[in-house]
Amino acid sequence: MSDARFLCLEKLTLSYGKNVAVPEMNLDIGKGELVALLGPSGCGKTTTMRAIAGLMEPSSGAIILDRVDITRTPANKRPVGLVFQSYALFPHLNVYENVAFGLKLMGIRGKKLDDKVQEGLRTVGLSKFATRKPAELSGGQQQRVSLARSMVMEPKVLLLDEPLSNLDARLRLEMRTELQRVQKESGVTMIFVTHDQVEALAMADRIIVMLDGHIEQIGTPEDIYNRPVSDFVADFVGFENVFALEGRKLKTPTGTVELSDTPPRDAKGLAWRPSMVTLGDGPFEGTIRGTSFAGGTREYLLDTPLGPIKAECDASLPAHEFGSVLKFDLPVTKAASLSRVGSL
Repeated sequence: MSDARFLCLEKLTLSYGKNVAVPEMNLDIGKGELVALLGPSGCGKTTTMRAIAGLMEPSSGAIILDRVDITRTPANKRPVGLVFQSYALFPHLNVYENVAFGLKLMGIRGKKLDDKVQEGLRTVGLSKFATRKPAELSGGQQQRVSLARSMVMEPKVLLLDEPLSNLDARLRLEMRTELQRVQKESGVTMIFVTHDQVEALAMADRIIVMLDGHIEQIGTPEDIYNRPVSDFVADFVGFENVFALEGRKLKTPTGTVELSDTPPRDAKGLAWRPSMVTLGDGPFEGTIRGTSFAGGTREYLLDTPLGPIKAECDASLPAHEFGSVLKFDLPVTKAASLSRVGSL
């Protein structure tokens, strides 16, 4: 088994009673990767993370970590760290004592304990906060304490459950950078669960997009953002104009529509971001039913025979009035070509 298969989920099936949440998942994660499990609530991402952590017993299949089958290994015996969404810090212990807690349970004492805790605090930039209680820290600092507490245990895999969801926008940006820095400097294999595509795109080496317990697509952030393979992934990452194809025509609520160019031969659907829609010229017409200013761009919602179309253009251009009729085009050359449709 190579480093590319450092953590392997082999036909992993996860169930709640008779309800199968994740059916026969196969997934390989490389050593030192920073991977995001991305998807909406109920897609199976947190269930998968819980199984890797040992908090849920699989119905069938295997979890192999660094060539060792850990499927039935108790959670406290696995070389897996878990950073909770709620931080789960002990309020009566200071930062140093929180980070030291797991090490003490392992019987580590004295200089070895102190060296490990001090190194953990240095890694997350909290050496000066060792004597503070959690209530005296910001949300981002508390998250870093939780991260240090897991890191000092030297896990082979570190799992993070929605690690940034409790932070405000500014702190989220700071913690993205901090998590990436810690992961790259330590080399630990890190998997984080999120429903936020911006967070996943900004941080991950690879993204696993999930829907209804299945993997919809695996790829780099660039792959997922620019080359979605299904209508679900396209919609999830901002292609708000998504159509199935019938032959060489778009399927719409009122029938099929010819395109100005021929779509790719294997395409089952096409998707356009609002920025890919050409406004002011083209074979289609729509009535403006919504408009909003978004800083550098202006966004429009068009009521058209194709259904609702979302478009945007540079805000420096003259604005179109609500209720006016506007020509537009959906250039095939700009569209994402979808190999699967029917998820939405």
